[in-house]
Amino acid sequence: MKKGKKYIEAAKLVEKDTLYDVKEAVDLVQKTSITKFDATVEAHIRLGVDSRHADQQVRGTVVLPHGTGRTQRVLVIAKGDKAAEAEAAGADYVGAEDMIAKIQNENWFEFDAMIATPDVMGLIGRIGRLLGPKGLMPNPKAGTVTADVGKAVADVKAGKIEYRLDRTNIIHVPLGKVSFGTEKLADNFSTLMSAVIKAKPSAAKGTYLKSITLASTMGPGVKVNPLRVSE
Repeated sequence: MKKGKKYIEAAKLVEKDTLYDVKEAVDLVQKTSITKFDATVEAHIRLGVDSRHADQQVRGTVVLPHGTGRTQRVLVIAKGDKAAEAEAAGADYVGAEDMIAKIQNENWFEFDAMIATPDVMGLIGRIGRLLGPKGLMPNPKAGTVTADVGKAVADVKAGKIEYRLDRTNIIHVPLGKVSFGTEKLADNFSTLMSAVIKAKPSAAKGTYLKSITLASTMGPGVKVNPLRVSE
């Protein structure tokens, strides 16, 4: 794929073979952001595990202290008091059969996270094949299947993100916006990495943090020294 002039100029600021300290890397990611809009900064973390094995899965959630810079639209599938609790907590959409039918019949996906109470998971099973590929299926491990819907909504709105391995053993997550500045982005990164390190499976052998790359939307990747992160 041909790279644009802006990208090529920005990439010149990054030394390809250098492993940067966290704050240096975050600084560079901001300097090399080439979009006119406030770009998202993402972390791409390659782990020394094999996601094909159940005992080497790495998955969890973490609330970034400064959020992601993006307002998450939350859909809650619940009934009765729990539906009222979700509305009071600030959920954008609340319902049960009606919302399931909307997704099923209208292919409606105007939300970023779905939270459900355990008693309605049977309903959600009907649209599992639609939710799964989009990463929207509620899951107890992610805290999105819960009786405490008020807290779950508040957490997502506060900047809670889910991290999980893809098939190539890499975790891809947003860290915030370029406009956050170095301190806030570094703080979010530190919180994320603490959670990922804590989630290391006991079955994982050898080097756990293989590589870490930070990049802004459409910007060049900047490599972080994993040894300085895991100290």
